[in-house]
Amino acid sequence: MSRGGEMVYIPDDSDFSSFRDQCESLEGWHCRYNKAGVTVWSQGQEESCTVQKIKTRISCKDVPAETLYDVLHDTRYRKKWDSNMIETYDIGRLTVNADVGYYSWKCPSPLKNRDFVTLRSWLPLGNDYMIINYSVKHPKYPPRKDFVRAVSLQTGYLIKANGDGACVLYYLTQVDPRGSLPKWVVNRVSQFVAPKAMKKIYKAGLKYPEWKCKHDPGYKPWVYPEQNTLPSVSLAELSVQHADSLENIDETGLTEDHLSTSDHEA
Repeated sequence: MSRGGEMVYIPDDSDFSSFRDQCESLEGWHCRYNKAGVTVWSQGQEESCTVQKIKTRISCKDVPAETLYDVLHDTRYRKKWDSNMIETYDIGRLTVNADVGYYSWKCPSPLKNRDFVTLRSWLPLGNDYMIINYSVKHPKYPPRKDFVRAVSLQTGYLIKANGDGACVLYYLTQVDPRGSLPKWVVNRVSQFVAPKAMKKIYKAGLKYPEWKCKHDPGYKPWVYPEQNTLPSVSLAELSVQHADSLENIDETGLTEDHLSTSDHEA
């Protein structure tokens, strides 16, 4: 997403418009999965490329768009529904609709776990909502020995209101996982991991109003920026996270048989 690949910048209206177009367009996308209201598409050289774009869509009945928007922002609630997450926290605030954050997640064993530092920006637009991010470097949050630092080239959500009290959620991601991954991992993301993740978000949306009523219901700094108490971060502190500057591990020798049984729940 970074312009020219060198400068860290906060996405503007044209970036959000481009992201929305990618979510809604079918041109150049190959359908990989379509069952039970969930569709997954991919874009890229599927046989040789681990840095694919993957796009997922799910229809969410009985979940208003603004509720799903809150779910995706609320880091406290994320710990309730995202079983793949190891840790997530906000590092600092850039503007009223942009911040820097950290996220780490469990990969299917014996793959090494991954983590990110990203610049995230969000935009409510009428009845629709968008959240997008890309990887950056922050001097106080360098790569850790216990994780492989992955790179989000572009990742985000588009939530579109769809009738009374319903919405459609798109998730689009292009990530460099920093590793020569076996082909089955890429296929498994399309066929299993992505659909299951979307269903988890949908279920989280159904349960969120009840949870939020009991957990600081008025606190939504993503909606009310005056509630944001994060320290300010300057763009000058950040630089673009280039994949080629990170460790690249070779995991191509791992087969699907290596997966621990617990990871089939991931």
